[in-house]
Amino acid sequence: MRSAVTFLRRALLVCWAASALPGTAAAQAKRTRRPTAPDWSAVENALGRKGTPSPGGVVRFGFPRSDLNVVVHGVTLKPALALGSWVAFERIADHAVVMGDLVLLEPEVTSVMASLQQNGVDQTALHNHLLGESPRVMYMHIHAIGNAERIAKAVRTALEFTNTPLGPPAPASPAPTPNATLPTTPVAIPFDTATVAKTLGVTGKMNGGVYQISVPRRERICDEGREVPSAMGVATAINFQPTVGGKAAITGDFILLGKEVNPVLWTLSENGIEVTAIHSHMIDEQPRLYFMHFWAVDDAAKLARGLRAALDRTNRRTPSSKAHPCKR
Repeated sequence: MRSAVTFLRRALLVCWAASALPGTAAAQAKRTRRPTAPDWSAVENALGRKGTPSPGGVVRFGFPRSDLNVVVHGVTLKPALALGSWVAFERIADHAVVMGDLVLLEPEVTSVMASLQQNGVDQTALHNHLLGESPRVMYMHIHAIGNAERIAKAVRTALEFTNTPLGPPAPASPAPTPNATLPTTPVAIPFDTATVAKTLGVTGKMNGGVYQISVPRRERICDEGREVPSAMGVATAINFQPTVGGKAAITGDFILLGKEVNPVLWTLSENGIEVTAIHSHMIDEQPRLYFMHFWAVDDAAKLARGLRAALDRTNRRTPSSKAHPCKR
């Protein structure tokens, strides 16, 4: 009997020791267990739409200004080209960091700003992105830290002072039937996105009839001692919208260090791309960033070459890039 008890004790001891070893299945499972993804359901309910998961643990919400009919030099802008309000949420411990950009008509600015201020959402910039557009459009950049649901409700309340469509996004328009009547107005002809992507060295995606490209910077962008993911609005954005005659309208913004501003401006101008604004979007970021907006209508491949020349004047990210940690 004693030998049986001794054997049982030894067996239990061996099992316990094996479970504690770093190479065991139990220990391995514990080490590889991934943290639970943030629950954004309360934010989605407050904003009235689903968010889009983005790199860096960010979730983005888009509010296209499909209610607006904005024309720039004869080109009617699609919302995805330059009329897309957005808000991005990042979970930090038990709170959220929120950044965004709201597209507003001039008469909407004062009411939206007052509403955001009253509900604890800061403004970090207010300015133009385009030139010569009709009606006039302004862009309000926002920042907030705190309870995610509270901030979402504050943003929703502010947007109610505009005509921004706040219901669920409308489904995509169905493709025309083979026997459909041909339109009498000029039709935008799609351009070769593969050539554009190859020229720029970055593959984009189609969104609302617009080819969108995002180019992160090599540096780690920091704010209040933490890294700001590119999806929070610190990556160069380039948008192509097909126009008549096989051409494209382009706009977006380059994210630049101070020393890059004039070299990029000169390069864009030399390639027939108009610079429409230079300004900040944030307040306390490190390193200090400048945002250069641009506009042109021409052959898409030609524009891509000009944009690539400008990108080559910046410190954009490559697969082997490394960045220094943020200082706290």
